[in-house]
Amino acid sequence: MKKLFIIILTVLIFVPKQNNAQDNGAVVAGAVGALAAIGAGVAAVEQMKERAELTATEWLLANNPDITSFSLKTIDFEGKKLKDMSSASVITFKIQEFTPGDKPELNGRKQVLLGFTSHGWINEYGIDFNKIKWFLIDEPEWTKMMVSYVKVASGETSDFNVKSTLQNGRIVNKGVRLKNKMTIPFYQLSGDMYVVTDYNNEMKFVYNEKSLGIFLKDTKDLVQIKRSSLIELHEFFFEE
Repeated sequence: MKKLFIIILTVLIFVPKQNNAQDNGAVVAGAVGALAAIGAGVAAVEQMKERAELTATEWLLANNPDITSFSLKTIDFEGKKLKDMSSASVITFKIQEFTPGDKPELNGRKQVLLGFTSHGWINEYGIDFNKIKWFLIDEPEWTKMMVSYVKVASGETSDFNVKSTLQNGRIVNKGVRLKNKMTIPFYQLSGDMYVVTDYNNEMKFVYNEKSLGIFLKDTKDLVQIKRSSLIELHEFFFEE
């Protein structure tokens, strides 16, 4: 909505103050039409975000009966366009449990839910949430995934060194930083170069300079987690 406000403000500032009321009216009408289209797009994405959160909540309730009180927040929906979401992608959610009470604090177990979408999950009939493959990941599994990712993205080979650095440092755009020092720098690759590692029976990790790519063996889809989302998820687990 902030972006929409900026667009509206820009239109109001730069619409020419012409003497010809008819011309001015046409310009304003065109601007209003454009803003209406933008507003419809924003509303559609917001509606999709709400439906995705509902579907994720339903999946969690159906598949994890031991989780009885939790918070679920979407991470990777901001800034997406409808055309970008129609292909294979991943929706990320932060989940944290808490003890019920008056104004409770989020102080329980943290997990991440990844929803991998397949091609055609958005079509002319709407959203097909059956085309989502779900992975619920706790801190040990996330650490294991990030160790594998950092190793394929850098020249580091020691699991122990990578794990220690990850748990005490933070992932940034160019590597893993520990106490303001770039301890494990990532390879500098061009946009069309990839390094691959076989993570488990379900997925491979693919590194290039812009993101973490995950290749799902079952659907044969290659999806990407934005570096900003990756950093936010890691900080979610290891923030002080």
